[in-house]
Amino acid sequence: MMALLAVIYVVFISLGLPDSVFGVAWPVIHTQFGIAESFASVYSIIVGVCSGGASFLAGALIRKFGTANVTFCSICLTVTGLLGMSFSVNIWMMMFFAVVLGYGAGAIDTGLNNYVSLHYKAKHMSWLHCFWGIGVTASPIIMSFFLTDEPNKWRGGYRVIALIQLIIAVTVALSLPKWHRLDPVKPQAKQDLQEKGNSALREIFSKKGLVTSILSLGFYCSMEFIFGTWGASFLVNSRSMSPDTAAKWVSVFYFGIMLGRLLSGFLSEKLNDNSLIKYGGIFILIGIAVLLIPVGTVSTVGFLLIGIGCGPVFPSILHSVPERFGKEFSSDITGFHMGGAYAVGFINQLVFGYVAVSTSFDITPFVLLGACVVMLVMHAFTVKAVKANAGLKIQNG
Repeated sequence: MMALLAVIYVVFISLGLPDSVFGVAWPVIHTQFGIAESFASVYSIIVGVCSGGASFLAGALIRKFGTANVTFCSICLTVTGLLGMSFSVNIWMMMFFAVVLGYGAGAIDTGLNNYVSLHYKAKHMSWLHCFWGIGVTASPIIMSFFLTDEPNKWRGGYRVIALIQLIIAVTVALSLPKWHRLDPVKPQAKQDLQEKGNSALREIFSKKGLVTSILSLGFYCSMEFIFGTWGASFLVNSRSMSPDTAAKWVSVFYFGIMLGRLLSGFLSEKLNDNSLIKYGGIFILIGIAVLLIPVGTVSTVGFLLIGIGCGPVFPSILHSVPERFGKEFSSDITGFHMGGAYAVGFINQLVFGYVAVSTSFDITPFVLLGACVVMLVMHAFTVKAVKANAGLKIQNG
């Protein structure tokens, strides 16, 4: 069991590696391809739609093929997507491989998050997502060494990251027997869901608090996606930084997420998921306030503080799914959370991109402030609805 847990920790690094590489490379890529800077939103739509679609289907895929096989195939898809993007001769070829990357990312994300939320304590969910932070922090650092005046050097950054992904895929392949022995999916679960059919979906979506829970995750993702895709552009355009320096500051944001998840793993022994989400949101608000300080690089410290606040939110929402909405369809509900959150996040990020390019990237802190407030409000509604559901069950029991 511990050996498999170690493998899962490594796999969470692979989840983070592709997430931040495009945003930091985009200031160079769009210039080389002669594409408007706002076109980054098209990439985000493609990845978001594909990731979200894979997330919605992940529950059925996991029941049919098992978490291990879905994980291995998904990592292989991300390797293919990254390599294909590195060899792209134009933007449309790059977008084709973004489709491959998106499908790979969506399925693995849902499968692993559901697996961990069912079988491990909250601290492991936070620490595992901390390892996601290692991957998402490492990508901008790796890419920063390839962001030079040499036109095609950025391609090397993609290939290095693809090689790391390939090594992780081989690790998963070698551990498949352990996954198969401990895979929680039971054949009867497949039959039960097939027999229930549409009634199962009605049962899932009749759960009070589900929609607001998905929205709270969606507006969290909005903040993370805006930082990931447009954080470097914000620093280049509003803080007059060079692309390589901006890439390093984006890494600071992701390092903050990693640090926040490391700390929340310890705090989860004293605080429940709901409290971690609330306090994380408050810390994000503090970071946004610092980001608004117009004093040189002082405001960029807000990147670190916002990252720390973001740390516990995502893993805590997902870890709370079985407790909030039951274990029977937890893989499907986790998939709906991921798919719905990606849709909300990428739509908001798309709108932000076009508005910021048309007006000014100075709006960034204010957009983040609005997203954080909505996230906290949706979280409060969810907690209230889940408590009402629990009270109703006690009365009926």
